[in-house]
Amino acid sequence: MTFVKYMLSNERPESLRDIILPRDADGYYPSPADWRDEVLYFLLPDRFSDGNEHNRPLLRQHPSEVRPHNWNWQDWFNSGSGCWQGGKINGIRTKLDYLNDLGITAIWIGPIFKQRNLSGTYHGYGIQDFLDVDPRFGTREDLVWLVYEAHKKGIRIILDIIFNHSGANWDYLIDGNIVSEPDYLDSPYKYKDIAWRNNWEQPIDGISGKGDGVWPRELQDKDCYTRAGKGDLGAGEIEETTAQHKRTDFFSFRDFDTTNNQVLTFLAECYKYWIALTDCDGFRIDTLKHVSLEEARDFCGSIKEYAVKLGKHDFFLVGEVAGGDYNANRYLDVLTHNLNAALDIGEMRSVLCDVARGLTDPQAYFNGFSWNDVMGSHRKIGNRHVSILNDHDHVWGEKLRFSSHASSLHQVIVGVALQLFTLGIPCIYYGTEQALSGPEESERVWIPYWGNSDVYLREAMFGPEHPLDEGDNGNLKNDLPGFGPYGTSGYHCFDQEHPVFKRIASLNEIRKIYPSLRYGRQYLRPFSILDSPFEYHGAGEIIPWARVLDDEETLCIVNSSGSETRGGDVMVDAGLSNYKMTVVANTEQAADPQNYRGVYPVGAQVDVCWKDGVAYVPIRDLPPSEVIVLTNYPR
Repeated sequence: MTFVKYMLSNERPESLRDIILPRDADGYYPSPADWRDEVLYFLLPDRFSDGNEHNRPLLRQHPSEVRPHNWNWQDWFNSGSGCWQGGKINGIRTKLDYLNDLGITAIWIGPIFKQRNLSGTYHGYGIQDFLDVDPRFGTREDLVWLVYEAHKKGIRIILDIIFNHSGANWDYLIDGNIVSEPDYLDSPYKYKDIAWRNNWEQPIDGISGKGDGVWPRELQDKDCYTRAGKGDLGAGEIEETTAQHKRTDFFSFRDFDTTNNQVLTFLAECYKYWIALTDCDGFRIDTLKHVSLEEARDFCGSIKEYAVKLGKHDFFLVGEVAGGDYNANRYLDVLTHNLNAALDIGEMRSVLCDVARGLTDPQAYFNGFSWNDVMGSHRKIGNRHVSILNDHDHVWGEKLRFSSHASSLHQVIVGVALQLFTLGIPCIYYGTEQALSGPEESERVWIPYWGNSDVYLREAMFGPEHPLDEGDNGNLKNDLPGFGPYGTSGYHCFDQEHPVFKRIASLNEIRKIYPSLRYGRQYLRPFSILDSPFEYHGAGEIIPWARVLDDEETLCIVNSSGSETRGGDVMVDAGLSNYKMTVVANTEQAADPQNYRGVYPVGAQVDVCWKDGVAYVPIRDLPPSEVIVLTNYPR
């Protein structure tokens, strides 16, 4: 009997001693040759799909037309901020064709591990059982089946893991009193006693049932935890191993004492179990900044080495390192080959958004692609970061999706094009392809904490009628509406005819065809406006850049203006000009191919001209927020 069959034929393990991990590569899915070939898609399983969209209408009307007359924005907010909506692992499986058609090759799934029974941690970051799937998402069998079906379609699966903290599985016991978030104690001090919580959040003396405390058994020792109370998540220097940000609880989530090597071993063994069980292809590592550089290196190295034994020679590890780009680069520098990449969630994400909206000079974005002795050349730096336009947190900047402030329905395509065609591994956040943006602007004055709460980054695409009630019994909370897209409930938005979906799909297809767009050297190109000198221009104009691989130049041009046509004479490499360049992608045409009457249809050739010894291609009247791609060697 294989490891997977044996594990699934029994209850989930209570102890790591019950797990004998496989030691060979038989039957496991290999790593890709290069992760730059992949296009990631990040989703929260509670907010993506429940698999029952066929029982709900597709939202094609204006959102105001489908809201009942007694609609209450406070209720909609309460539903989204504190309730599970009912998304399932099997729901993700039913959308594999949808994602495949979009051009997605790897799905990053928010944490699926068991949460506390009565918690509102629908996001998955408060783990109670590190060896089981939360029943509100499904079962271990469902997850194994999802990965198997995804691999059949050439789609890889990246699981979201946490080894900095557990869920709120115990409280502090101070002078006989139960305290949830006591004041922080500086190193080396810690609180002495804890009280475990049972399935109903009551204090208990010992752990017995599956909903009590934490599992597996190895993590039931209070010395597995720092027990320093609640401090400042930003306090202290990144290099300091006992900094406050590395010892504090994460609000009510309990900090693991990762200075204890045994604790690191236990956690690594938990996640090796999930690699062996599910055949997943990588991990996104949460709150990596909150463990020391050495501990992060040891943990990641252990995971990488085990994955190699299963034939996964480049098991993808990407870290969430909050606090800005310097912190992320520092972890990349120290962890080297033990960490593939860091998420671009710092300054670069905010700059990307502003450049795509035509508000910031594009050099602010392109100058961010610096390199050093660790990262190496243009070609190698693309391996080391995952490009983020939107995500579930926005730890840096306003907590609203890009499309919430867009000038048009499709303006987000400029940001996505910059992700797909500049150095790095692109990651598209769920709903971007439907231009999710929250309610229309006229209603936002009534909405609590608009722009200041994570909740507005987490609409449920599948459009639940109502959220789930407390607990994992499957009952609905009928007094609240579901937290559906665009401020609705009962309507889903998996629309493959949406103009943004079609534009993104077309760009993903061209990225797959042209290696230069994945591996090529990158150059922001100067251009001339109305016979002015060739120079770099500021915000709101076209943004041209080239990706060069050997003798192939692929020229990407976006119009960052959301309201006006733009153009210019764009410099190209004189040695690679080939006299003509051919249009290979046009987002306006992709959105409505039958009615397209523009200047640059796919297949059109643009002459390479010369002026003052400079080779250039003339670009005229590129519509607002549209993208074209040209190459000297069309395929």
